Parts: sequence; structure tokens; C-alpha cells
Amino acid sequence: MELEIRHAPDPVRFARMNTAEMRESLLLENLFVPGSLRMVYSHVDRAIIGAATPELDPLRLETSKELAAEFFTQRRELGIINIGEEGSIRVEGKEYWLASRDALYVGRGNKKVSFHRGNSGSTPRFYFVSYPAHAAFPTVHTRKSEAEPTRLGSPAQANQRTIYKYIHPAGIRSCQLVMGFTELETGSVWNTMPPHTHARRSEVYLYFDLSLDAMIIHCMGDPRETRHLVVRDKQAVISPSWSIHAGVGTQAYTFVWAMGGENQEFGDMDAAPIDTLR
Repeated sequence: MELEIRHAPDPVRFARMNTAEMRESLLLENLFVPGSLRMVYSHVDRAIIGAATPELDPLRLETSKELAAEFFTQRRELGIINIGEEGSIRVEGKEYWLASRDALYVGRGNKKVSFHRGNSGSTPRFYFVSYPAHAAFPTVHTRKSEAEPTRLGSPAQANQRTIYKYIHPAGIRSCQLVMGFTELETGSVWNTMPPHTHARRSEVYLYFDLSLDAMIIHCMGDPRETRHLVVRDKQAVISPSWSIHAGVGTQAYTFVWAMGGENQEFGDMDAAPIDTLR
């Protein structure tokens, strides 16, 4: 199996990129393909972003030459969130059933990982993010109902939303991965505004729950010289550590966020106040 490779632009090159170049470098458009497992290797913190959409046959997570490993998680950890219908994931022969919004953490050292559709023919959409790991932690399955919700924002600011943290120091333990998702209330369209950067780690957003005629304007770049990408349903954006990452949609939506880098402190952010943005 081959990985698609993405090289990260630095702030100087990014400021000179046109729309096509930005999209080619940082936007992941076609992750969810029926019957396929697709992955992108980003040189931003060596993250791997992927999706498995199993149909009749299971999809096995395999290594590639780029990893120089005997199996995928030999030196990596893996966070998975199902954004589709019910399905299962088998890790070293043990089966975990994931409903929509359920998560599974797979620690370093698990040789066999495979993705399966539901018994009734349901089609799951397993989205995953992987970072290198220097320590092994247990495989853990958690449900949306087991995550402690954090409610933020207000209707007046059009950013009323609920954050569900799955993989973090007070939840599922990991080496460096932090992962969860955010749901916006009907009538709210902004996320993460005012924005921030965190030079100690990168972040990836996957937007979903968007209708076909809806879109997200995802703002990124240096806070003093911002750019944007138009993002559709089930598309992901890679944010380098020096870049802000905030978005506004034409309707309410949900997005998975995943981070990896120097630390796991959720609040480790460098604020970019609105009056400083350009």
C-alpha cells in the first residue's frame, strides 16, 4: 500500500501560493471512497490522515515503504472516529463495535488492525489520524455518551458549540495524540474565533455533517497575512503549527480535530486577537 505524500509549506512560501497550490498541499478532498482505505502522509509532525470505508470485504491497515516498519503501528499510535453508520474494527483479533461518533484509540505495537462494515450491511466511515509514538498505551473504545461535553460560545456570536474530548490526558491516554470533535448548534456557523496558533504542535480538521450545497470558509496562515480554503463535506485540512485554523460555514456542521506534537495540553494556544488579524 502506498501513501500520498504532502510536503508542508513554510510561512514565506505559503504567502505566495495560489488557491490551487494551497489545496494541493493542505486540503484532503477524497478520503472516503467506498470499499477503499486511503491515507495521506504529511511532513507536518509526520502525521498520517486517513479514512476506511469498508463494504463487503474488510480493509486491513498495512504498512508502507515510507514507514520503514514491519507493521503500521510498530512505532505509531492511531485515533479513529466513526462518522458513518455502525461498523467494527478488529485489533489483534478483538472486535470493537463503533456507532456513529464513537472513537477507538489503538496504541503502538498492535500488528493486526482491520475495518469492517456492520452486520446489517451498514456502511461505517472510519476517519483516523496517526502520529509517531515512543510509548505504548492500551487500546480503548469510547462512546459519545462517555465523553464529557464542554459547551462554548453564544447565539449572539453565532458560535454556540459543544466540544467532545476523547483522546487527551484526562480521558483516553496516548503518547502524543489529542483527538475529539465539535458539534455546532443550528444557527451557529463559526468555530475557533478568535483563532490561535500553537507552535508546539500541528492540527488537522475534518469537516462533516454538511449538505451538498453547503461549504466552509477555512481561514489559515500567519495571523497577520491570512488566506482561506473552500472546504466541502468530509474534507480535511492540515494546519501547520504556525498557522491559525478557524472556519465559518453556510450552515451548522461538525468537525473532528486532532493534534500531535510537543505536548498534549489542550489549552496550550497562542492567541491571535481579532483586531490583529490581517
